[in-house]
Amino acid sequence: MSSTARPAAAPAGQAKSKDPYAYDPADIENPPQGVLGMLRRIGPGMILSASIVGSGELIATTTLGAEVGYVALWVILLSCFLKPSVQSELGRYTVATGETGLAGFNEVPGPRFGVNWIVWAWAFMVLMTMFQVGAMFGGVGQVLNQIMPAVPVNAWVPVLALITVGLLLSGGYERVEKLATLKVALFTMLTFLCALLMAAKPEYFRWSQLAEGLAFQMPPHGLASAVAVFGITGVGATELFMYPYWCVEKGYARFTGPREETAAWRSRARGWVRVMNVDIIASMIIYTVATIAFYLLGAGVLHSQGMAPAAKDMIPVLSHMYTETLGGWSLWLFYVGAIATLYGTIFAGTAANSRVFADMARLLGMFRGDDYDQRVRWRNGFVWALVMIPVGLYYWWQSPVTMVKLGGMAQASMLPVIVIGTLYLRFRRLPEAARPGRWITASLLGAASVIVLVMAYYSVLIVL
Repeated sequence: MSSTARPAAAPAGQAKSKDPYAYDPADIENPPQGVLGMLRRIGPGMILSASIVGSGELIATTTLGAEVGYVALWVILLSCFLKPSVQSELGRYTVATGETGLAGFNEVPGPRFGVNWIVWAWAFMVLMTMFQVGAMFGGVGQVLNQIMPAVPVNAWVPVLALITVGLLLSGGYERVEKLATLKVALFTMLTFLCALLMAAKPEYFRWSQLAEGLAFQMPPHGLASAVAVFGITGVGATELFMYPYWCVEKGYARFTGPREETAAWRSRARGWVRVMNVDIIASMIIYTVATIAFYLLGAGVLHSQGMAPAAKDMIPVLSHMYTETLGGWSLWLFYVGAIATLYGTIFAGTAANSRVFADMARLLGMFRGDDYDQRVRWRNGFVWALVMIPVGLYYWWQSPVTMVKLGGMAQASMLPVIVIGTLYLRFRRLPEAARPGRWITASLLGAASVIVLVMAYYSVLIVL
């Protein structure tokens, strides 16, 4: 972010978009103090929740539950509760320094080719997650095909792609936030209701089964699904990279202002970090409730019936979670919710990744950091690429469940890399005035250690 440079003036009669990546003295603002005031300023977490409550929950989480029953519930809880510590530290770094997430990781020592190894690893991971996005295009196409059987799945996918491009090219942060919040509210409440109703049916749910899921036992099979779920659910590796960009566009860094050795700056920085942490906690509650509900429905309804989502019958199988708990009338509710969940994730994820790729282009020297017009042009170009690549992958692969697992395993393998980079930023580059207290630092170190150990354990099991 820059405090002085500004792009050239817009032509007469043409509105100029404000550069959210540039400091402006007029933007400096004291943070709200009360909880209600802070809740009014949240938003980045809602977008992240829209990205999270998607293929990971509707497809990967329910598939794991369908495959192994309740035994892997602890994997879900661990995934949801561990990663917010890392997310908070990345957000804190951006608020305190004004640097984007990728710019921060680019400072980590190691091999470089234009940008450093973590940036290239991120780019490779996102390309692998295009399998997930392709699966979601296919999943929405399957739902629409169930509603209008005369139109085949493969005919819906390009229509959805063009709608996505049109929406993303014609709106900024505010549109993404509003659509994301609507999507999260819609399907999370419906799925939570289904899980509550299922809990009243002994053929699907017993408290002893729930206790079994908290016993930290490895599932006898379904290891690939478990790894994918750990990588996708909660704040996945892609969302950890996304979050600092949404914090920038929401304005947390601009409200804080450029770093100064003053008590006023320290107070603003700590205050806006508190707002950011309220945003993280609120979103964590939402996606944890949704993720647990999806898992319990998969473990209770689908596993008990010996059903697991597969390539062509993914949506009909998943719909049983609703119809078996709410009744046959709820099939249309599931269709609406599935479209909202999967398409909302396509929308929010593409919006975020296009911003991060544009920032990578900046780091590679493709445009100046103070040239917001060029940033938007690069971002729009990546919108096209990040929509068309997964569409092509779907036509090639045609198996949404497998595609989600591939993307999830790529995200899981990236988690230790993110942890290493985050610890470097925390202890080597974060301004002293913005550093957290001991208990927050301890929680970060604890979460980082568990993530690395869990992924090392999974890696050994896969090799053996």
